[in-house]
Amino acid sequence: MISNPIIQRELLGMLRTRKAVMIQLLVVAVLAALVIFRWPTDAMADHSGMQAQQILQLFGYGLMVSLVLLAPVFPATSIVKEKKAGTLALLLNSPMSSWSIFFGKLVGVAGFVIMLIVLSTPAAAACIAMGGVNPSQMLSLYGILLLLALEYAAIGLLVSSFAATPDSALRLTYGVVLFLVVITLGPYQFFQGTVTGPLLDLIVWVRSLSPLPAVMQLMGHGAVGSQGITSDVNWVMQFAILSGAITIIAACWTASRFGSKIFDKSRAQGKITDEQSARVQAYRRIMYLWFFDPQRRSGLIGRFTNPVRVKEFRTRKFGRAHWILRLFGVCLILSLGLILMTTMSTMNWGAQTLGGIVVLLQMALIVLVTPSLASGIICGEIETRSWQLLQATPLSTFTIVKGKLTSAALTLMLMLMATMPAYATLYLIDESLLTQIANTLVSLLLTAVMALMVTACISSLVSKTSTATAVSYTLLVGIFLLPMLVWLGLDAPFTHATVEKALMISPLAGALKLIEMPQFVDFAIIPFNWYLLGGISVVSFLIMVFRTWQLSRPR
Repeated sequence: MISNPIIQRELLGMLRTRKAVMIQLLVVAVLAALVIFRWPTDAMADHSGMQAQQILQLFGYGLMVSLVLLAPVFPATSIVKEKKAGTLALLLNSPMSSWSIFFGKLVGVAGFVIMLIVLSTPAAAACIAMGGVNPSQMLSLYGILLLLALEYAAIGLLVSSFAATPDSALRLTYGVVLFLVVITLGPYQFFQGTVTGPLLDLIVWVRSLSPLPAVMQLMGHGAVGSQGITSDVNWVMQFAILSGAITIIAACWTASRFGSKIFDKSRAQGKITDEQSARVQAYRRIMYLWFFDPQRRSGLIGRFTNPVRVKEFRTRKFGRAHWILRLFGVCLILSLGLILMTTMSTMNWGAQTLGGIVVLLQMALIVLVTPSLASGIICGEIETRSWQLLQATPLSTFTIVKGKLTSAALTLMLMLMATMPAYATLYLIDESLLTQIANTLVSLLLTAVMALMVTACISSLVSKTSTATAVSYTLLVGIFLLPMLVWLGLDAPFTHATVEKALMISPLAGALKLIEMPQFVDFAIIPFNWYLLGGISVVSFLIMVFRTWQLSRPR
């Protein structure tokens, strides 16, 4: 298979880049540091094997998070870049079959991620050498990670075959990955112990779509979140079955699209509402509430309206009024679902735990939506060569930045506001939570501003939207989740003070502390977390303004 020219072009070409070398060195250094940090320093042997198990837990969860972040990046842009460059048509007209093309792409994009797994084996061997770790346990972990890498690579290639631009492919792929890793855990978490029979089997298989239960079972954390309910489900086997099935389905679907139909994109011609009959206009005014009609002719830009903001709303797909309404409706439905679960489960879980679930939903929305809204606000103009048109206008740098940021901020705020009814329900259940809810909303606002400013800053520093999207997702997920990995190592190997300092960085930990989630009440995270979020936002904003001013100067 190494003779496949696609593998030689993509995999070998990728491995020669400086970025690939830096990623490999970083992964090896982090994993080695985890092992060295916990390696015994005295002459006493740990016969219980607890030290090895503790470092294995950090090692396993850290490697899984790294793969979830890195695995979708390269496959999500592989095919769509060929399509935009015009080389995909040449590839399809070559003597290579569709399956040869697909396997070349799959090995090319997944090979780098699999190489990262291979580079982690010395750290894994050190865990085994410490004693207390069964080699079969380590082999099972590597089997899950290998299936995860292949599954997300196949999904990324499938999405890339449908996408029109690299950044849209990245957004959709990360959305699918978020659904598979996090959202699929919800039904089982809410309904366990209350349903039986086929419905219970269904939610068990839905939960098995996520790699997290399988990894938790291998790490000895299978009972976490079970609410005292014992389960004999083999999560490892069920994840392996579903992951293999998804990989095969995505592979067959993608390979079947390698033909002329991959370039076909039917689109209705459409008719302007203003040019149709009075009856049609009246009907669409009622059905679309007039303002949300996608076929309505837009009015003139107001005299005191920021033209950049209007341009962003009218040209960005999710900036149009009907798409904003749809996104608002989806978030509102999620919020209503949480309200239903809150009223059904308050006695069993407690208001603080349910408040933590609402916080997790909103943080997931911020991480998923913000890069899709703001990653292309500057570099997108440069990439499409429309920045020269902005330079030719009399608009100041501040006007451009203000219009760009407000267009993304308004959409993000509307989506977050759609989840507010869940907090109102928590207040009605327990009025003593008013202060906690108010502080949590402040933390949520600071987090949204920070995510928006960081993404916009990255957009002003790079030249491609796909690069800005990938870097933004990786950086935001790292800020949110990497401190949580340190929290998992509380007392093994990290002390309470070390974990507290790490959690000060995470906006997620700060919000969970404010909502008084039981696991985070003992950490003094606030107000330093707020100061840090505000400082990052201000610095990112200043960098973005300065960079935009540089780009606006005549060349």
